[in-house]
Amino acid sequence: MSGSPVWHPFTQHGLGEPIPLVTHGEGAALHTADGRRIVDAISSWWVTTHGHNHPRIVAAIREQAGRLDQIIFAGWTHQPAEDLARALIAITPEPLTRVFFSDSGSTSVEVALKMALGYWAARGEARHRILVLEHSYHGDTIGAMSVGERGVFNRPYAPLLFDVGTIPFPHAGAEQATLDALERACTRGAAAFIVEPLILGAGGMLIYPPWVLAEMRAICAATGVLFIADEVMTGWGRTGTLLACEQADVVPDILCLSKGLTGGAIPLAVTLASEPLFAAHWSTDRARMFFHSSSYTANPIACAAANANLAIWRDEPVQAQIDTLAARQAERLAELAEHPRVRSARQLGTIAALDVGGEGYLSDAGPRLLRFFREHDLLVRPLGDTIYVMPPYCIDAADLDRVWAAIGEAVEM
Repeated sequence: MSGSPVWHPFTQHGLGEPIPLVTHGEGAALHTADGRRIVDAISSWWVTTHGHNHPRIVAAIREQAGRLDQIIFAGWTHQPAEDLARALIAITPEPLTRVFFSDSGSTSVEVALKMALGYWAARGEARHRILVLEHSYHGDTIGAMSVGERGVFNRPYAPLLFDVGTIPFPHAGAEQATLDALERACTRGAAAFIVEPLILGAGGMLIYPPWVLAEMRAICAATGVLFIADEVMTGWGRTGTLLACEQADVVPDILCLSKGLTGGAIPLAVTLASEPLFAAHWSTDRARMFFHSSSYTANPIACAAANANLAIWRDEPVQAQIDTLAARQAERLAELAEHPRVRSARQLGTIAALDVGGEGYLSDAGPRLLRFFREHDLLVRPLGDTIYVMPPYCIDAADLDRVWAAIGEAVEM
């Protein structure tokens, strides 16, 4: 048994794998207690956009912590949350008019699902079924697991999960089958369809084209099914644009954001909704309010960090950094794409991925690759036999070269 009392997520402690002690971070690098400099090639689980310990975000956290650290948000408010909500409305599509705060990507999805079901209940319509895309992942709380792929991730908890309608993933050449399945499911009176726009994260970095996303949105609009875009991973520039939905000219009824919302510095999430969702819950009857909250809803310190993040997007050349990183990723990926052991080399914006096996998430390749990258002072965490690179936008060419050189060695293993 481990000497530490800490129970780590997605970690099989019985394997006795080393768990490095990280002391500090700066830019695209992390530093450990034993003096190593680790290049963070996955943005510490996809959250860190501008780099670790960005000065403007750190300063905002420090200043807010000295003014107001926490306040109940039920029936009370504070300026950082008010400012953030207005700023988010300003940079997202016009139909999204309301901002509900929560704590993580998973809880933002829970909020979205409850909003959708509450909407139909308020209208007196018996729409309860949620539609999901095959291989999707939306978090590890009960509702979020229910709308994610069923398998080893959630098999022990199956009695807790509600039934959903699963739409096949739109693999190349089979897109119409996906659209036909979605249309059939929608015409039966579904409540909502939730989707990761353009790329499925934990499902293996599976990519599908913008025109398919646009068609899925159109089907939902035509049948009155609410369209929920889970941009927890895809938002904040990861796919090359602020939101992935932009590339398909799609506006969802409900939008989930987290991870890069604070630049990755501190937990915070939002669920943005169009006005009809809010109006359905608006009443003089207290029994029709939206019954959801957490103790730390709209924590002032987290909101201050998010406001600093939005200021960075306004004042600094973030899009240019994204474009440069995307171009560099394309160059490095192309060098390996034709390797005989590489399958399905693919890229979307700043995200690059390739497969080196074929046995899925629990293949032996995963731990072997993880160990290899750790020994090379790289934070690269493969999804089974899928290797992906999703670094902070500030990563320089030398560090990115280190990452891809190691991947080149890894595919030879």
